[in-house]
Amino acid sequence: MNSKWTELLNNDDFLGIKKYLKTDGDISEVNDAGEGVLACAIRARCDFDTLMLLIEFGADPFDFDDEGVSVFDIAITYDNREIVKYLIEKGRDVNQTTRRSGFTPLMAAACYGRAEIAKILVENGVNQDAKDSKGFTAADFARKMNKKSVLEVLDYDEDTPKNTNYAR
Repeated sequence: MNSKWTELLNNDDFLGIKKYLKTDGDISEVNDAGEGVLACAIRARCDFDTLMLLIEFGADPFDFDDEGVSVFDIAITYDNREIVKYLIEKGRDVNQTTRRSGFTPLMAAACYGRAEIAKILVENGVNQDAKDSKGFTAADFARKMNKKSVLEVLDYDEDTPKNTNYAR
C-alpha cells in the first residue's frame, strides 16, 4: 500500500480520501500482509463515515488477508462495534472463519476482552461451542486470558473442566 493511503488513513482525512478516490486512489491496494484499504482504515481507527466511504467506492467488507484474518476480525480486535453491526446486517455469518486454525470471531472477542461485541455475536446466533483446530472454545480463551466480562456474556458451564492444554 502506498504512503499516500497510509497518510490519509492515519489522519482519518475523510475529504482527502474522497478526493484521492475520485482521482488516482486505488481502492484495491493491499499492504505487505495482504490487508486491503478497508482493513487498514479500521486499524487506523478511522470513523464510521470514512469506512462507509471506502465501501461506497468498492472496498470489500468481506475481504480477508493472506493469513485469513477478515475485515470482521479486525473490527472485533479494534472494538469497532459500528462496523461489526453493519457487517452482520449486510449478511456476515457470525460463525464464519477464514483462518486455517479455525479461530472464530467469538474467540477474537474473548481474547481481546470485547464483551459488548461478544454480546452482539451471541444475540446474532453465534455458536458458542465452536472449537479451533486445537480444540479450544471461546470460553477457553476467555478463561486463559482472564476476560471475566466476556465470560459473563457466554453461556457455558462453569463446573466443566477447564481446557488446560494451552500452548505456551
